[in-house]
Amino acid sequence: MKILVAPLNWGLGHASRCVPLIRRLLNEGHEVILGGDGESLTLLRKHFPKLRYTYLAPLNLRYSNGNRQVWAIAKALPKLVVWAMKDHMMLQALLQEEHIDQVISDNRFGLYSKQSECVYMTHQLYIMLPKGWRWAEKIASRLHARIYARYNKVWVPDYEEYEKSLAGELSHPQISNLKSQISNIEYIGPLSRFQNIPINPNTPNTPNTQNTPNYDVVAVLSGLEPHRTMLEKEIKARYQDSDKQVLVVQGLMNRPNTKMKRANITTVPYLDDETLAQALRNARHIIARSGYSTIMDLEALGVMDKAELIPTPGQPEQEYLSLWVRRK
Repeated sequence: MKILVAPLNWGLGHASRCVPLIRRLLNEGHEVILGGDGESLTLLRKHFPKLRYTYLAPLNLRYSNGNRQVWAIAKALPKLVVWAMKDHMMLQALLQEEHIDQVISDNRFGLYSKQSECVYMTHQLYIMLPKGWRWAEKIASRLHARIYARYNKVWVPDYEEYEKSLAGELSHPQISNLKSQISNIEYIGPLSRFQNIPINPNTPNTPNTQNTPNYDVVAVLSGLEPHRTMLEKEIKARYQDSDKQVLVVQGLMNRPNTKMKRANITTVPYLDDETLAQALRNARHIIARSGYSTIMDLEALGVMDKAELIPTPGQPEQEYLSLWVRRK
């Protein structure tokens, strides 16, 4: 089968969780085409440099500087609608040029077509909104359901059993009348780029097999600006006078991968999966946003117990996830 895989460009999480999916498709003998835009597509191209790729409609969003994102998202809604329409038209044009058996869209709203089997992948069947807007959560969730009802299948990267779930109510909505709208749902299990990567099973204080320095603290950054940069500055300020060795992975795929070291803090734009997995496994403390893909990665490595999860301000999904995994 010829399959197009296209993640949303909203941080790196949507692309990173497509990595194990693409590996699986390639192992099964399928032809995979990468689709998308921005740093999300760059991440996939770095992982699979030999695969064809196609640009889709670009999406460039920013959060507000404050702790509330309601108005920033509200202002972005018209842009999101136009973006989805452009994505849809670009897909239709692509399908007229060549036959594609399946389209896998990770939260790209417009990648549906009657000319191909279209799959929508998301962990957020239930949409959580900030305080003061909770009354609209059911409405937002049903509107989201109307979007993915256009797709042949809905894949949820989580466990089917609610008790084992990594996303809780986000992936297992407890809303009457909503489940009837998602009869095409399939729980495909968590997806982590660290799946099937050989990790040194030794304790953090022992040498590792890849000559990766052992750091006391590893911070993995992600998400939209300006909060990605704001968190980076906060972490560096916290440890600048410390005796701890700190590694900051900026999550910037379009920058030259140059390592910078200032006193006890080492900064890199990104790391390959094997090196990052080893650094996280050997770290004594991990700092990261509580995005869902990050949670799946930490779970896959078995390092959730030493992770400090910091939700993006004004993003209730991440606030919920940080509490949910701690309860587990």
